Amino acid sequence: MNINSSQDLMRLIQVKFPRLSKGQKLIAEYILKNYDKAAFMTAAKLGISVGVSESTVVRFANELGYSGYPKLQKALQELIKNKLTSVQRLELSNDYISEENALKGVLKADMENIRYTLEKINHKTFEDVVNNIFKAKRIYIIGLRSSTALAEFLAFYLNLILDNVKIVSNGISDIFEQMINVGEGDLVIGIGFPRYAIKTIDALAFSQSRNAKVVAITDSLLSPLASQADYTLIAQSNMASFVDSLVAPLSVINALIIAVGMREKDTIAKTFNDLEAIWKEYQVYSHNKNNNDEK
Repeated sequence: MNINSSQDLMRLIQVKFPRLSKGQKLIAEYILKNYDKAAFMTAAKLGISVGVSESTVVRFANELGYSGYPKLQKALQELIKNKLTSVQRLELSNDYISEENALKGVLKADMENIRYTLEKINHKTFEDVVNNIFKAKRIYIIGLRSSTALAEFLAFYLNLILDNVKIVSNGISDIFEQMINVGEGDLVIGIGFPRYAIKTIDALAFSQSRNAKVVAITDSLLSPLASQADYTLIAQSNMASFVDSLVAPLSVINALIIAVGMREKDTIAKTFNDLEAIWKEYQVYSHNKNNNDEK
């Protein structure tokens, strides 16, 4: 089942309401009033909050057309993740991550994000993106707010392989001034996850209006970045708390860098040989020495 908006899901619950059992109606009423909280409750916890059994919660999800409660929970999370403030995220995270289990909870959540990404990402689209990277006259990479680190990571490594990569960022000049020459034959890679940065969306729309090819690295085909892109690479980024989970997006970006690098092995080998000499000459990296060497 695919539900695309909160209005659709809320409307579905309202339509189904008359045919629900007494216990299921209690669940429906709770979700309609508190869907932001319900999205992060297990079936058991939701049942306790409402006063029904866990099995009643599962049957409620089935009644709505979902194969199980996790599917309904995921739909609820999709509805709210772009609307929650950081404070609301922090408050909700207290329900399922505590200080005592933060390490285990976050690592498990990140593992789940990678697993979902591996299942959902379109391999043909990935190959198309790699091909377009090589065909592009110029490559612009933009990712703002929490996605800045991802954009800079991608740009850093692509710059070691290619000589036509430009990072677009918040700075002295406006992003549109940095993209003034974008046009046909260019490739623009936009990176963004909830809460989506408006300037990134606008930059992708601007690029399309100038006939550049646009790639979005984002969390869903329903993302506003995807609506402005020719190619969309999906990476799961369900939040663990007030911090965005960028583990799966970084893995996808790593895969892009490696795929590009595999086609340019000779260039990379020469580049890194030159860099090693420069790094050594200018002592860019620390070299461990034993005590006998330090005299």
